[in-house]
Amino acid sequence: MNAEAINALCAGNPRAVARAISAVERGGAEARAVIAAIFRHTGRAHIIGVTGAPGTGKSTLVNEIAKYYRRRGQRVGIVAVDPTSPFSGGAILGDRLRMQDLAGDSGVFIRSMATRGSLGGLAAATADAVRVLDAAGFAVVLIETVGAGQNEVDIAKNAQTTLVVEAPGLGDDIQAIKAGILEIADVLVVNKADRDEASATVAALEMNLNLKPQTEDAWRPPVLRTVALTGQGIAEVAEEIGKHRAFLETHGLRQARERARIRAELERVVQHELLARLVRGVNGDKIETLVAQVAARELDIYAAAEQLIHVA
Repeated sequence: MNAEAINALCAGNPRAVARAISAVERGGAEARAVIAAIFRHTGRAHIIGVTGAPGTGKSTLVNEIAKYYRRRGQRVGIVAVDPTSPFSGGAILGDRLRMQDLAGDSGVFIRSMATRGSLGGLAAATADAVRVLDAAGFAVVLIETVGAGQNEVDIAKNAQTTLVVEAPGLGDDIQAIKAGILEIADVLVVNKADRDEASATVAALEMNLNLKPQTEDAWRPPVLRTVALTGQGIAEVAEEIGKHRAFLETHGLRQARERARIRAELERVVQHELLARLVRGVNGDKIETLVAQVAARELDIYAAAEQLIHVA
């Protein structure tokens, strides 16, 4: 990136932001150059993750939270991740369709991203896209995950405050409190709380929290009710997000979370680079030979991997 492009991005120019995110999505040397150029301008935004099962109303909730921050003069970036088909490779980037009333607001930037085979509810380039929005001066960055289910926990490594969204009527009370996704929650939101089953869902979540040992100085995730379609409860959600951010800063946890996030990302990048170098250094015929041997049960998968590593 040249100086002019960097200045345009840091000034929040929408085209410059869009081009930078496209570059980091493509990956490779271009993506590295973008991140190297903007990295010193990052670290200011508050990153909020929004996750939960499909049908809980995450997109509508994100839309309303963004509107709340905009009414208070804060610029908001949104990264909405949608699943990629394992068969066709395509993706319907439909989350932004539920955010139409944010269109035309220069203080909001929405980017849809396809997972492209990545697991954990995020795309491979999500972290870098968030960095671009951070460098562009967006005070709040919302990440909406795919909504794959209980193992969608990677968002906790990318966000400073994680909202887990539940909704009544999507399963029994036991389903609502299964381990996994609830353990990453900083704020629990029961959306569609105008339904009859809402009280039972709230009670199940509160019961789950009561079962966990709590120390006096630990953060206890609040359980909040919202009706995102009408905006009910959104102010309370934003208030708890603010309280959680203050809690992190008061207890010195914001920096600790940042270091943990960087460590996890560094390990991911190192794994990716080592695998890419390994594959580049091995003859394709050798890989196919090993695949055939494993398929014929002449070799186990670990022995095949060892051979690949030694060849490389």
